[in-house]
Amino acid sequence: MTLTQEKTLAAQVRTDFPILQQQVNGKPLVYLDNAATSQKPLLVINTLKDYYEQYNSNVHRGVHTLSAKATDAYEAARDKIANFVKAASRQEIVYTRNASEAINLVAYSWGTSNLQKGDEIILSVMEHHSNLIPWQLLAQRTGALLKFVELTETEEFNLGQFQSMVSDRTKLVAVVHVSNTLGCINPIQEIIALAHQYGARVLVDACQSVPHMPINVQQMDCDWLVASGHKMCGPTGIGFLYGKLDLLRSMPPFLGGGEMIADVFLDHATYADLPHKFEAGTPAIAEAIALGAAVDYLTDIGMDKIYAYEAELTEYLFEQLQQIPEIRTYGPQPKVAGLGRAALAAFTASDVHPHDLSTILDQAGVAIRAGHHCTQPLHRYLVAQSTARASLSFYNTREEVDVFITALKEAIEFFGGIFG
Repeated sequence: MTLTQEKTLAAQVRTDFPILQQQVNGKPLVYLDNAATSQKPLLVINTLKDYYEQYNSNVHRGVHTLSAKATDAYEAARDKIANFVKAASRQEIVYTRNASEAINLVAYSWGTSNLQKGDEIILSVMEHHSNLIPWQLLAQRTGALLKFVELTETEEFNLGQFQSMVSDRTKLVAVVHVSNTLGCINPIQEIIALAHQYGARVLVDACQSVPHMPINVQQMDCDWLVASGHKMCGPTGIGFLYGKLDLLRSMPPFLGGGEMIADVFLDHATYADLPHKFEAGTPAIAEAIALGAAVDYLTDIGMDKIYAYEAELTEYLFEQLQQIPEIRTYGPQPKVAGLGRAALAAFTASDVHPHDLSTILDQAGVAIRAGHHCTQPLHRYLVAQSTARASLSFYNTREEVDVFITALKEAIEFFGGIFG
């Protein structure tokens, strides 16, 4: 897909997103904060509405019509997610509130049972806090050691350094697939293959990859993979954990309560089979069903088409940013990135604070993110207190990039006039 074909995709989908049809501060909304959360198509919104209007009921526990319909839709969504990431079994998909909960599930269930003093956990300096803090807590509980892969000169994952770090002491590698700040696509299959040579398990944070590119967990051979629904056109409050079947079966429950049991006695209990062993209590039923609708929506478009379109739009975004002398972008440039680049650009503009930039851009109807993007250690590594970030999705257009660039130039000029 080329930019000349852009309107074929963008025009097809934009009317599916009601929120994009509004004005902000008197200007048409240009939403470029997709890495934080994506917008929701009517299919997802109506799916939530239909559940509450037509068959609101608890799942698995009732034999009446509404409960049966809710249960069927809830479990059908699990099948859709399993197919979406090419899991070998529907039992390998565990619903969680978000990716953070999924990572904590693995840290507490598998990590507490399998790690001990002196074992090593390898992360990278680019990890989101959600893929850092659970491992910090696990290391404190078990005495395991954390080690961190740094960046190459092009600000990508340093695979050579990782090769020198992984050893028989390595028990876990937890790494982001796509950095939400650098935009680099990490060499995940090479990382996993190297880790497995030493018997280490690998968890992949796929929050920024599952919504933007085809994912095949069997081909990847990861042990676990996590994602958040709200970043993939689904609702908030729902995410999922993929895990290899035998590995999930070997892990003790994370939370106790209803639904995750087989038989309960006063002094002990036995537990349900997968995936329900890890799904205690009444789940986010409507959200799970609507996530299934989001998967349908993305699948109908085609993840290969989404990836190709966003890649070209990202190249255009960087071409325009490079025309502004004050801009310093982070992560690899699209044409030199080892495995390609995600559809986002984190940047600074000389001495203008990112929050000031974001505020001025908002007045032009342009929504971007400003701050550390839950990657404070990475920002310290880059010697940047914070950055601004424009992140794209398949419903964004080249014209929106132009509006953003014009507003960005005007903001820089405005602050230059004040402080120059």
